[in-house]
Amino acid sequence: MVRTVSDMHTVGLALHEHSMLYETAIAAEVFGVDRSDLSPTGSWYDLVVCTPDGAPSRWLPDATTRDFSALREVDTVVVPSSDVLDGSPDPALTEALRAAHASGARIAALCTGAFVVAAAGLLDGRTATTHWMHADELSRLHPEVEVRADVLYVADGPVLTSAGKTAALDLCLHLVQADHGASVANGLARRLVVPSHRPGGQAQFIAPPPDPRVTDRLDPALDWARAHLDRPITVQDLAREAGLSTRQLARRMNAEVGLAPLDWLHHQRIDRAQALLERTDASVEQIADRCGMGTATTLRRHFSRSLGVSPTQYRTSFRS
Repeated sequence: MVRTVSDMHTVGLALHEHSMLYETAIAAEVFGVDRSDLSPTGSWYDLVVCTPDGAPSRWLPDATTRDFSALREVDTVVVPSSDVLDGSPDPALTEALRAAHASGARIAALCTGAFVVAAAGLLDGRTATTHWMHADELSRLHPEVEVRADVLYVADGPVLTSAGKTAALDLCLHLVQADHGASVANGLARRLVVPSHRPGGQAQFIAPPPDPRVTDRLDPALDWARAHLDRPITVQDLAREAGLSTRQLARRMNAEVGLAPLDWLHHQRIDRAQALLERTDASVEQIADRCGMGTATTLRRHFSRSLGVSPTQYRTSFRS
């Protein structure tokens, strides 16, 4: 049985012998640094580093450390990337991952950590992703896994996987948003000086740089749109602010943001609605007007379609 969000607080970082530093550092930064001042409830995560023998990690010497068997007691397991893809992971680790999953824990694999989770059998019959350079290898080694090489991260029930490198941060921010709400996740992103939480469906491929003759006003145009979400905004309006044709705008946004202009605007309106539901007492009708959805009925329809819950249910879950 999957544990409820309100019970989740302990994160077990599974440092296996082939763990890579970058993704390990991302998980430690997000879950191991006290950010309770960001949370309306004043709560954050307890990070437990799990190593094969329980010895402290040279990378995180001051963290609470236990052996792999402790993973079955945590609420979320994070498996960092591995620099060995076709080897057999430590049997103690794969056994502990299966036990954690059976007890209801979330399992999050960062980048090539998906190979470790797949070796434990937890990706069988699920959709997953990994770094695009290794997606074919994951499919070859684990044909029972539906591998997608075109997304930032995948959440298939309680098992989550991310694409390469910085997409691991996107997945970690996704977990923070699921546990603490959009405003907390966006506040953490600002602390880390990274873009706001990106939906997992964005492409992990980066297109070649735009033609140097194209103006570079895209970021100010997106800032302008965020400041005017209460108004109707067309693709033509956004293109005009960016000094681009609509075709150039679509190409730039798909390459740099991972979304078409109208899809990006829709995500921004949903994000604004989430923030208003969490931080204000405004009615659903008022929020619909302030985020450019027009009517409460329209907001409820799009909100439920995007997040799987109604605005009222969302406010109940994430409003302190």
